[in-house]
Amino acid sequence: MRLRKPALYAALAAITLGQPVLPIMSGPARAEQAAGKFAPELGQSQVFSFDELTSRARAIAAEPYVPPNVEQPEVLEKIDYDAHWKIAFRPETTVRVGDVPVQFFHLGTYFRNPVKISVVENGKSREIGYDPAFFDMPEDSPAHELTRGTGFAGFRLMNTDLKTDWISFLGASYFRTSGPQGQYGMSARGLAINSGMTEPEEFPSFTEFYIEKPKSGQADVTIYALMDSPSVAGAYRMDISKGGPGEGQRMEISSRLFFRNAVARLGIAPLTSMYWYSETNRVLGFDWRPEVHDADGLMMVTGNGEQIWRPLMNPPRVVTSSYVTENPQGFGLLQRDRRFENYEDDGVFYEKRASVWIAPKGDWGKGQVQLVEIPTDDEIYDNIVSFWNPEQQPQAGQQMDFDYTLTWMNDAPVPQPLARTVATRIGAGGVPGHPRPKEHLKIAIDFEGPTVSGLGQQDGVEPVVTVPEGVEIVQSYALPVVGTGRWRMIFDIAAEGVETADIRAYLVRDGQPLTETWLGQVHPAQFDRIRPGAGPSGGN
Repeated sequence: MRLRKPALYAALAAITLGQPVLPIMSGPARAEQAAGKFAPELGQSQVFSFDELTSRARAIAAEPYVPPNVEQPEVLEKIDYDAHWKIAFRPETTVRVGDVPVQFFHLGTYFRNPVKISVVENGKSREIGYDPAFFDMPEDSPAHELTRGTGFAGFRLMNTDLKTDWISFLGASYFRTSGPQGQYGMSARGLAINSGMTEPEEFPSFTEFYIEKPKSGQADVTIYALMDSPSVAGAYRMDISKGGPGEGQRMEISSRLFFRNAVARLGIAPLTSMYWYSETNRVLGFDWRPEVHDADGLMMVTGNGEQIWRPLMNPPRVVTSSYVTENPQGFGLLQRDRRFENYEDDGVFYEKRASVWIAPKGDWGKGQVQLVEIPTDDEIYDNIVSFWNPEQQPQAGQQMDFDYTLTWMNDAPVPQPLARTVATRIGAGGVPGHPRPKEHLKIAIDFEGPTVSGLGQQDGVEPVVTVPEGVEIVQSYALPVVGTGRWRMIFDIAAEGVETADIRAYLVRDGQPLTETWLGQVHPAQFDRIRPGAGPSGGN
């Protein structure tokens, strides 16, 4: 069930560029180019609009699904990982849409499905044809066997200095940005179908892209995409603002979905990330670094305004958690820990990974924010997925529309008046120097923020902890952390024979919440196996 982290994606995105960019030209303009300069081949001009793309998606969904036509699959089979990373985009063939530099990813074994990429200007689109001249290839590369018109694997938009990219689309409906600190991390997707279920997951794909430079100036670029899969066809519009240094990217997304088949679990605005271990479960990570993760928690703001923090876990089995609400105000996977010394990795810089936040527009109705956590023992796997799952699942022939804002920032772009969770730690229960009770776990949660800063133990701060049936709270208390503005809640639980315990906790004063709601999920048996003296079966 684990999703291999797109290492090839990262390698391709790391290409350094520094050459002039040629604009897309047509007809006489191309003929006037100096001899020997590359001119992209453009298809016939077609009328284009989002309404037209939506109509196409509706018509496609009314017909049986047709898998992508993969031309020359025997050649793509030979373009393996080693052969693929040796294929480099030629910087002198970079094209522009307005002032937006665009480069393309080459097809290969791991990216076989071709996508069509077109430019849009004045309500007309023209497809950019694949040409081997876009790429530098070793003389012995099997890619030389591909013919013109084969297609591209995806594309990326470059920064003005042409040394790095800031957003890229590659594989199925995946896309990601460099975030506010110029560091790629987690990915977003157009749609998820049956994620985390026993049946195989379906991965809808963007099959066509249309890139436009908006005239209004409200966005830096608009990307339209046509989606198709066995269960759904759809049309997407993404108005994307690049943002200045340290600001991150903002995407205004509109989706129009048309279903061929009923779907058991629909994932709207899905996010994909990696979480191996943090201070919470450090004992489970056999690695030299203190922490390894792209995100450390799921934050939610429910329809009634409650702010919730759910620290991520690396469970012993696939676990899907559901958080019911109506018209959620927002949710996202966040990287709250921004201290380099908590990662000590100057190669991948986990402390710079962007947080990603979804803010719904309009009436999303009743449903659940769902979190799928998949066991992992390495950082090369994406093992975390979150999305909105509407209460009413789609039926064959149904249309569903979802609009939302997606931001790539250091933190959630919402007011956070209450103290926030800054650390969650789990260890053996009991008191040092005394026999440690079997099946007891100690949980310590640190909160930080203006609502708790400066308060002392005489100020009536109290913990509120709720546990499920079968779990007992042995003791709970809260105290300020000496030398900081933090408060720490500590409680022991007895959970003999319990596989999973969902716990709710927060601090109050005079009956009023001081902190966001901490919703932790603990797997006691997972920690039992590593207790001192635990045998092969996990007993003490």
